[in-house]
Amino acid sequence: MSNRLANETSPYLLQHADNPVDWWPWSPEAFAAARERGVPVLLSVGYSSCHWCHVMAHESFEDELAAAYMNEHFVNIKVDREERPDIDAVYMEAVQAATGQGGWPMTVFLTGEAEPFYFGTYFPPEPRHGMPSFTQVLEGVRTAWVGRPEEVAEVAQRIVRDLAGRQLDYGKAEMPGAEELAGALLGLTREYDSVRGGFGGAPKFPPSMALEFLLRHHARTGSEGALQMAADTCEAMARGGIYDQLGGGFARYAVDREWIVPHFEKMLYDNALLCRVYAHLWRTTGSDLARRVALETADFMVRELRTEQGGFASALDADSEEPLSGKHVEGAYYAWTPAQLDEVLGEADGALARAYFGVTEEGTFEHGTSVLQLPADGPAVEPERIAGIKERLLAARAERPAPGRDDKIVAAWNGLAVAALAECGAFFDRPDLVERATEAADLLVRVHMDGAARLARTSRDGRVGPNAGVLEDYGDVAEGFLTLAAVTGEGVWLEFAGFLVDLVMARFTAEDGSLYDTAHDAEQLIRRPQDPTDTAAPSGWTAAAGALLSYAAHTGSGPHREAAERALGVVQALGPRAPRFIGHGLAVAEALVDGPREVAVVGHADDPARAELHRTALLGTAPGAVVAVGVPREADGSGGEFPLLADRPLLGDLPTAYVCRHFVCARPTTEPGELAEQLGATRT
Repeated sequence: MSNRLANETSPYLLQHADNPVDWWPWSPEAFAAARERGVPVLLSVGYSSCHWCHVMAHESFEDELAAAYMNEHFVNIKVDREERPDIDAVYMEAVQAATGQGGWPMTVFLTGEAEPFYFGTYFPPEPRHGMPSFTQVLEGVRTAWVGRPEEVAEVAQRIVRDLAGRQLDYGKAEMPGAEELAGALLGLTREYDSVRGGFGGAPKFPPSMALEFLLRHHARTGSEGALQMAADTCEAMARGGIYDQLGGGFARYAVDREWIVPHFEKMLYDNALLCRVYAHLWRTTGSDLARRVALETADFMVRELRTEQGGFASALDADSEEPLSGKHVEGAYYAWTPAQLDEVLGEADGALARAYFGVTEEGTFEHGTSVLQLPADGPAVEPERIAGIKERLLAARAERPAPGRDDKIVAAWNGLAVAALAECGAFFDRPDLVERATEAADLLVRVHMDGAARLARTSRDGRVGPNAGVLEDYGDVAEGFLTLAAVTGEGVWLEFAGFLVDLVMARFTAEDGSLYDTAHDAEQLIRRPQDPTDTAAPSGWTAAAGALLSYAAHTGSGPHREAAERALGVVQALGPRAPRFIGHGLAVAEALVDGPREVAVVGHADDPARAELHRTALLGTAPGAVVAVGVPREADGSGGEFPLLADRPLLGDLPTAYVCRHFVCARPTTEPGELAEQLGATRT
């Protein structure tokens, strides 16, 4: 027997290719081997930047005795949850149903028919804090499998039945309206942390999708409370240790309520979503802080996550090598002691940096180190001086051993990055960011999309991965293409988005209009995953609904609009009850209630007045407004690349903007100020 992971594309699986464990990738052959040998399957699910995944791997999967026991009594399957979110979702639901909690690493024991019968997450090498050791778990499962096979089979079948019974009927829900959106705002207000920003207690996650909903709700209704929650949360995060004060970009979450100590891994999806939220906050308020954070986060993604092929890597590790000990330690790359600041900056600037970044002798993190933050009571410093200090600290940090990078390209997350970079480039006059967005979109078309426009979930080094795209890939990539179309005026991106939303309707949609996470012809698991709630990124269900709605607004397609409306029934059902967990659906529902507005800007390509109208349209805050720009489209179809440009003549041979919604059009205008008014907040 031998470890079978060496030829996989996932960096996480490749991290385990040298383990003494006889790992299999998820495959029919692995389950066939389990049935043939008459042994259970040990399924281990994790991802490359997961700290406790690394810990368990070092303690148990690299241990010769533990590996020998695993190899003798189990077929061992290793899954990268980022490559196979469908497998992760199905078994995580079982873990949470059985234990009341979940997380990674996830450890599940299955029959040869892939039915789960025992669950856990991290298991230590020795009994600890009431947890059995990993070896005790293995021995216990082995004893039950051999000595009580009927009981194991009965438990497995009951779990599968219970999972099937958890299927909820969303199809009867109505379209969400203003009442449900007001109810969702009230629900968020109840859970809001008015002292520290954000929602709930520790650990505290960036509420990206809820923030987007709050900004859109403010734009539609004028709610000052919604804007205040969004702005205060954004400021608290940007001042906290969860934000990298030197290099830009956000960590996955904070372990405390105050946003001070992060879990240090940096994920592409978090940074793409938050980059866009801060850009939209700037668009709404003109906040200098929001502008700075949006641009620094965009620059972080380009500098540290961009791959040679033009796409964006998935993540940077939380752990990195500590120079003195040689051990891999969480946060070693990012934390500082007062002495380290003095060594880089000298005594005077070191003292200033300590006060400015909240670095104390006791430390805010571990072993007397501190995570840099921006305390509200910090000293006022000349911008040039602090810029020089940050530059020197960043250069010194670059000399430290860098965190590992998971350089696989995930389609969905690259779609989110395309949207964020395209908008930042347009908002802040950074054409280089639009170019980076276009290059990533090109990669998605060239490598991830086949001749039938079906998406692959991942690629690495330009080599496409083996796994089919799931619903979030189609929704988020379509959203990226639609945003790029609005920014560049290139109609081919609208066309590509159309291919993807057509596949959503054909391959992911149930008869009642609800959406599945996997396609009709995807691999059959013990349950077909179908989850409308957000995780760290928008749910595939509501991401696809948003893309369907935008595409319908661009094209006037009734079937796409109806598909979006039917899919959004789930927001009517869940929005007022669980707004934190369906934030993206609420944001899309805001666009639905507002129209969304359809904006056509016509004029000659090299006319600065057209460029000004186009920029004004992109800066409009009307929720989910779609923007088409180009030369007028003639009756024979020639000219402008977008359907919205048809029958849109120039007024007095001047570039002209047209705004329509709900089958009613405002007066065409050649004046940016009048266009801005037409796309501003609607006070109701």
